[in-house]
Amino acid sequence: MHQLKLHTFAIAALAFFGTPFLAQANDITMYTPTFSLIDPNDPSAGVLGMEQIDIWARIRKGFGIPDLDNPQVVSQTDFYSARPDYFERTTVRASRYLYHVVQELEKRGMPTELALLPFIESAFNPQALSSAKAAGMWQFIPTTGRDFNLKQNMFKDERRDVLASTDAALTYLQKLYGMFGDWQLALAAYNWGEGSVQRAINKNQAAGLPIDFNSLAPLMPAETRNYVPKLQAVKSIIAAPDMHKIALPKVDNQPYFVTIGKTRDIDVKVAAQLAELSLDEFKALNPQFNRPVIIGGADTKILLPESNAEKFKNNLTKWTQTLSSWTSHTVSGARERIETIAARFGTTPAVIREVNHIPPKMLLKAGSTILVPKTEEANGDITAEVADNATMTVTPDAPETRRIYVKVGKRDTLASIAARYRVSVSQVKAWNGLRHDSVSRGQSLQLQVPNRMVASSSTTKSGHNVRYHKASATASRNTGGKTKVAAKKNSRPVVLASSKGTHN
Repeated sequence: MHQLKLHTFAIAALAFFGTPFLAQANDITMYTPTFSLIDPNDPSAGVLGMEQIDIWARIRKGFGIPDLDNPQVVSQTDFYSARPDYFERTTVRASRYLYHVVQELEKRGMPTELALLPFIESAFNPQALSSAKAAGMWQFIPTTGRDFNLKQNMFKDERRDVLASTDAALTYLQKLYGMFGDWQLALAAYNWGEGSVQRAINKNQAAGLPIDFNSLAPLMPAETRNYVPKLQAVKSIIAAPDMHKIALPKVDNQPYFVTIGKTRDIDVKVAAQLAELSLDEFKALNPQFNRPVIIGGADTKILLPESNAEKFKNNLTKWTQTLSSWTSHTVSGARERIETIAARFGTTPAVIREVNHIPPKMLLKAGSTILVPKTEEANGDITAEVADNATMTVTPDAPETRRIYVKVGKRDTLASIAARYRVSVSQVKAWNGLRHDSVSRGQSLQLQVPNRMVASSSTTKSGHNVRYHKASATASRNTGGKTKVAAKKNSRPVVLASSKGTHN
């Protein structure tokens, strides 16, 4: 009888969790991730996971990386275990994403302690941004993100996308493990770059020394020397929280979210409203969207808790207003002013600047694509082609020329002065009312020269970090490798109050 009850429960659970369901409401498709309590490779085992209702037990069961033992591990373990509030906040934040990450690791046959790596990278904050411009839960810098097909444009940054960034991070880690055959070295390479790790290996091999993590650690920067020990410290606490006096929040061993396929544009605020979620909670699951509108398309996905996905579907069928209030506009005239654009689209310059992240005292240059409110004349959705190729170039709002005064030197001629300041002789004569080409030593001439500030402009495809001047690179790559900046010298994790997590 007991076996029958278990069998009946297993079938019911499989029917509820294991079968993706499709629900059409206007233009959405909704499905849940597959979740099964039955091991298909061992039917005789009956119900699996009854003792693993908490995700932590499932993670412990999949540990597969040899434990690391060195003084840094002891130090990092002491640090984390001495901060139960920090640990609790991070695990609560992680509860949205852990089930998905563990599922993906198990599909690939990878050690499940890798699900804890975002503890170290971002404190499980998918909106974390480092000083090296590394973004998201897995902290990809722009170049590595593009290497792993993470789209970064004005409208979205898939380095912050929960699904896309997790897939890319696990693919990258698999690649590194394939290169080194050792998970600890693969993790070091994730932080330091595969080129750097390979050179350290070559150096030790040439000296007849071992090439395990502890043996290579003296050749690593401090950040990398502490990187793998941090993961070991978190792993040790998860393995035995009571021993470290940590009250580990319970995280259910079931999907936190479902995925909705979206094929039409929708405002972020409207999507949150339809799902009956706060804007903060909606953005916690969908942090990849850079603008207040989500561009529709076959590859556009929105994550929602299952109950809220049902609300979204039901509310959408009753929605009578426009889903999106924004469209795109490409600046056609040179130095088209924001005030003119705002008046044309029935809004204010402040709104145009805010929604497009245009800094004060900056103008848009011709060819820039920006968001503007829809009007009766311009009410189309933003095409995928526009979203993928949109750029925005700004320039300081300053006169194109400025007046200067030049004293004629001993060997100066009108022609030499004109050439020096890249103007014509006729212009110099006109500005100074001269009838002849001769000038006298000590004579003062008025010139209108190009304003140097005008050349100090910046182009952005992501639309997120507009700069006035070209900045020197803050992060570099070894050949085929990933290098993170030395700005994070402190080996201890920090979470900034601004919600931009550090890149540890």
